[in-house]
Amino acid sequence: MTHVDHDKQKWRVMSKKGFFYNIGLFLRSLLFSSIVIITVTFYSFFCVAAFILPTRYRCAMIAGWTSFMLWVLKVVCGIKVKVEGIKNIPKDSNGIVMCKHQSTWETFFLPQHFPQVAIILKKQLLWVPFFGWGLASTDPIAIDRSKKSSAMEQILKKGKEYLNKGRWILVFPEGTRIPYGQVGKYNLGGARLATHTGYPIIPVAHNAGRFWPRRRFIKIPGTVHVVFGPLIETKDRSPEDVMAEVKEWIESTIQRL
Repeated sequence: MTHVDHDKQKWRVMSKKGFFYNIGLFLRSLLFSSIVIITVTFYSFFCVAAFILPTRYRCAMIAGWTSFMLWVLKVVCGIKVKVEGIKNIPKDSNGIVMCKHQSTWETFFLPQHFPQVAIILKKQLLWVPFFGWGLASTDPIAIDRSKKSSAMEQILKKGKEYLNKGRWILVFPEGTRIPYGQVGKYNLGGARLATHTGYPIIPVAHNAGRFWPRRRFIKIPGTVHVVFGPLIETKDRSPEDVMAEVKEWIESTIQRL
């Protein structure tokens, strides 16, 4: 049975568990979403005021909020986490994080483990009221996807600057959330940054899309399994070679989760 078939079967089984079970899932998901909206609206004003502070303090503020949201998600919706390979994260150096993008969950989780992380994202996200203000406060690398050449220049220039300052760079190589069990196109932007700067890549695989599915309101109780992979060196390698290794590790790891 494939991941996609398993996911479909899971939703069919859930639908057979009864009216009250499904109502309970809906109410828990509604409560969680309400808490997110209320807190992010309130918190965003602090993020705007915090623009006068150094980046590390602003990133710490956002990491505090995402940590709280994960706790709420666990208590309200029953979504826990199991982490593997935590020792693969270097304590005295930084690099580029490449993660499978299935859900909103990983955007909450990763800042807990990578201090002052800068996300490569589309600039339109910064225009989202309240939520975008919080994103902007972390000084991300916001690009215009319609202008590929200038976007790549910005990734290389700003990415190198941030890496040299000790910040982590977070890349979702597929560019958008991909449903659990599916594989999107792995773009070379992050790999080009890695080979351009010589910084290593730490790949991350997870199955959060099984419990917080893409574009679904209902959250399913369960345990998200996250694996931090071994560092992938990038010096004197081509972006294509590096990305092939990253993709192979991430997708093969997801197959066993």
